[in-house]
Amino acid sequence: MISFELGVEDLADTRFALSPLGETVLSLRVLHDPGLCAVHLPWRRAVLGALGGLDTGLLMSLVAVRLTLPDFLTPRPTAFAPSFAEELATVRRTPPAMVRRDLLATHAPGRLPEPLRAAAEGDDAAVAGLRDTICTLLQRYWETAVEPLWPQLRLVAEADMTYRARRLAMGGARLLFADMHPILRWHDGVLHIDKMLATHRVRAAGRGLLLIPCVFAHKPAPPAGPEEPPSLMYPSRGAATLWAADPAPARSDALVPLLGAPRARLLILLAEPLATVELARRLRVTPSAVSQHLRVLYAAGLVTRARQGRQVLYRRSPLGDDLTGA
Repeated sequence: MISFELGVEDLADTRFALSPLGETVLSLRVLHDPGLCAVHLPWRRAVLGALGGLDTGLLMSLVAVRLTLPDFLTPRPTAFAPSFAEELATVRRTPPAMVRRDLLATHAPGRLPEPLRAAAEGDDAAVAGLRDTICTLLQRYWETAVEPLWPQLRLVAEADMTYRARRLAMGGARLLFADMHPILRWHDGVLHIDKMLATHRVRAAGRGLLLIPCVFAHKPAPPAGPEEPPSLMYPSRGAATLWAADPAPARSDALVPLLGAPRARLLILLAEPLATVELARRLRVTPSAVSQHLRVLYAAGLVTRARQGRQVLYRRSPLGDDLTGA
């Protein structure tokens, strides 16, 4: 179990970040084990046929039998939304000793896979060469498998951030972590992360907590070592909506003749607070089209709206709930 001790100042400094490199690296687990997260099977089927030109042996050797990954491949984001190139540049600067340590720890207690063994067990120059080869391979993999979907992945992650920020504002840390994942427990100022291979306790000591929602994460992933500041990559809500053939099936045929199909779908989606851009992504239409329908629903008293930071969130009103039979 890994635990984060978070004081009042640390909770006040709880913040979010995006990580395109983190999404890319975590997606390797889905390729490695198709049973890990069934909602991503459509993505996996589409990607497998496009990886023919890549060294998939080396790529898959980064994922251990226990589905652990080398920690140096997911550096802590230094900005809210770093680019993939910026994060990969950080990985390229990883000292060879740290690369060797993380590769060995990832596959312990077993031996390193053949694609990693010779270089990782060699001198620092060999390890540095392996690190650079992995970075080049991840760049090509990103361009093939993840970058075309990054705008949608980012919208899902940002929608999750909005939801989490609202939970934090309404009920503090207890409510923030309550539905993030079953292995997380908040008790007496300490966030406990169960079922971890490592066991240590980290005092935030004014460094805050960084939260990184990831569509391809199947469970929360803190840094492997106790020397790192508290951060947590965790499964983002709404991942299944990325691959759904029909993102908003109407549950009542009576709504469509009354409101029209677009507004009926909007009303059903708004069981939770959502921003215009996220609604547009799920319905595969433009934000301006969504805004027009939202104005009508708001004027009719079927939805409410509230500002959250730079976004306006819409949600069904009690009248809207009655109309949908919620």
